[in-house]
Amino acid sequence: MDARALFLGIAFAVMWSSAFTSAKIVVAHAPPLTALAFRFAISGLIAVVIARALGQTWRLTRPQWRATVVFGLCQNALYLGLNFIAMRTIDAGLASIIASTMPLLVALVGWLVFRERLPAMGVAGLLAGLVGVALIMGSRISGGVDMGGLALCIAGVLALTVATLSVRGASSGGNLLMVVGLQMLVGSAILTVVAILFEEWQVNWTPSLIVAFAYTTLVPGLAATLTWFVLVGRIGATRAASFHFLNPFLGVALAAIVLGERLGPLDLAGVAIIMVGILAVQLTKAPAPSAPRRTTA
Repeated sequence: MDARALFLGIAFAVMWSSAFTSAKIVVAHAPPLTALAFRFAISGLIAVVIARALGQTWRLTRPQWRATVVFGLCQNALYLGLNFIAMRTIDAGLASIIASTMPLLVALVGWLVFRERLPAMGVAGLLAGLVGVALIMGSRISGGVDMGGLALCIAGVLALTVATLSVRGASSGGNLLMVVGLQMLVGSAILTVVAILFEEWQVNWTPSLIVAFAYTTLVPGLAATLTWFVLVGRIGATRAASFHFLNPFLGVALAAIVLGERLGPLDLAGVAIIMVGILAVQLTKAPAPSAPRRTTA
């Protein structure tokens, strides 16, 4: 892995992890689903315009359309919608930890449902991740965490797992940036309907809201996605996914620095164990290095 790929991977992890902190600020001043619908509308339109400028088309294949709709529903509407609602009552750091378990859940589903081979180190990584989650959940529940918000985050990461598995169908046939933009617009459309039905337009226009909304729209919403695809194109999806092991630490660190959220010893221990578990699972997916070719004298 070269220096540029390393920089891109770390940049992606930082941007992805920062989304929870910026979202926490947004939902403190605006209706969560309404704000998220606007975010996806803006990010999606920008992505579609850039994709068209690059010569991409919205005439997608049938598998791409199916995956785009499922991804827009499961990731953008369900995963992020549930997390935005939850972060009105729970810490951004806790939400980021739960979301960071997605690679473990994807590996678990692949192993149990799709019968994908998982070596012993991968199984150990899954068990370690479960232990880390149990430590954090036990600590937070005993500390009086809002159980409704916690349940929403768990439901959200399950939806994210489905979205991640479904994106396999959208990764072929080209037009990746167009697919990204369209799935954002799908999420925006769904969230707009739900927001109109269940939310009131009550916005406290403050400088922090404006900055946080602009940041979450342009950085985690768009720049992180573009960075991810550049990274995947440079080193492949399997090696790129290894950077997810940084997300638990970065998520809680950014929440502590920006929002002043406190972390207990069990939280830190759980984060470290989850990071090790994610890294172990990702390393088992890495392709084995090819044997050197023999040359004849």
